[in-house]
Amino acid sequence: MANIAEKWLFLQDLFPKQNNDMTYKENYPSKLLEDAVDAISSLPGVGRRSALRLALHLLKQPQENVHHFTKAIDRLRDDVRYCRQCMMISDDEVCSICSDNSRDRRTICVVESVRDVMSIENTGQYHGVYHVLGGIISPINGIGPSDLTIRQLVDRIAWMTSPASMFDAGDGADVPEVILALSGDVEGETTSFYIYRQIAQYGVKVSSLARGLGFGDDLEYADEITLGRSIINRQVFRP
Repeated sequence: MANIAEKWLFLQDLFPKQNNDMTYKENYPSKLLEDAVDAISSLPGVGRRSALRLALHLLKQPQENVHHFTKAIDRLRDDVRYCRQCMMISDDEVCSICSDNSRDRRTICVVESVRDVMSIENTGQYHGVYHVLGGIISPINGIGPSDLTIRQLVDRIAWMTSPASMFDAGDGADVPEVILALSGDVEGETTSFYIYRQIAQYGVKVSSLARGLGFGDDLEYADEITLGRSIINRQVFRP
């Protein structure tokens, strides 16, 4: 029965009606199936037709596989932590990057999201630490500086440049560096400028990625070679 339903969905995708997923309505044979479709279609980029296809696929899987799937989602939501230093998703209080003594702790790469950290790590060209903002300033979406982890970043840099810190450059050591690895669109540039204004008083070096990336490109969509070169050839940030 599930195979027939899947074939029917396939034909509907090939020859769509005038209505789209926003008005798409199916007569479900089961309230349980409908509830599953409602839940799956709440995910970004998943319409109701795709959600129904996924729900029917799950019905055909062994029970232990489905239970493993749902348990993984439950644990992700209930047990995940955020690193107290960089705000990265972590299994522990401090993430694996911040706890790695081989990383250059004098260099902080500021990114929008966890996905950006993963993209930069895949290049193998960066060996410092990170700070995850959790977004960018976007007035049109109601996101201001207080909605991001900018205050934690400023506090982190203030501590790094304090006399009590082992990173204090008063002994002639290299000045700590903050790399603003945000998108080059208006919102990304606005966020970079705001952060620059907040940390300029601490005398740290502030740089940005070399613009091998297109205007407005997200880091997660950049290829590893281009992104790696942008990190290596980073430039002094000019507000």
